Amino acid sequence: MSRRILVLSAGLSQPSSTRLLADRIAQAVAAQIGGRGESAEIEVVELKDLAVDLATAMSAGGISTPKLARVKETISAADGIIAVTPVFTASYSGLFKMFFDVLDTEALNGMPVIIAATAGTARHSLVLDHALRPLFTYLRAVVVPTGVFAATEDFGDGEAGASLAGRIRRAASEFAALAVAEQTGVDGFVQTETHARKRTSGVHIDQAVTPFMTMLQGHTGNGKAR
Repeated sequence: MSRRILVLSAGLSQPSSTRLLADRIAQAVAAQIGGRGESAEIEVVELKDLAVDLATAMSAGGISTPKLARVKETISAADGIIAVTPVFTASYSGLFKMFFDVLDTEALNGMPVIIAATAGTARHSLVLDHALRPLFTYLRAVVVPTGVFAATEDFGDGEAGASLAGRIRRAASEFAALAVAEQTGVDGFVQTETHARKRTSGVHIDQAVTPFMTMLQGHTGNGKAR
């Protein structure tokens, strides 16, 4: 069976250390899933390519462009996500946050996720547990215990580089265990997950959306209708 793994890279430069880290994690995940007798289908989404679409959605009440809608459908159908962001002002980038702001709140239910970040110095490593992990916990994703942080020095061949490689392998192993897990309980003895929340992309809307300014028409702003 092939597992669909989506890589989200919020790097802005070219070449990008964020994309480099994302690719290394993806390769490790593919190897770990392969070691469990399955294959991994890796798809990479560069969030910088969605910048205009994200701005449009944010200013249009969350209505997605066709390009953004396709990505949203892809993410809710994935078997796992690798999410990597550069650190800006002690947190994830604005582009990274915009993407998750426009996702349906049910898009990541039970989704295995590796969180990772890059920065110029190791002083920013706490961003994993103070910013990224709470974000994905709120979205009800299953974040693997090992986050992957890489400072500039970690991309070398020395001790720092070896430490980064170890963190990547450990996170990939934890992720693969979740991505290929199968329910082995016998009906009647183990509670099945019939009540688990389903993932939804939020792309298909059953009813028309009323623009906010239209809703405000006829009101003076003091709580009374004109």
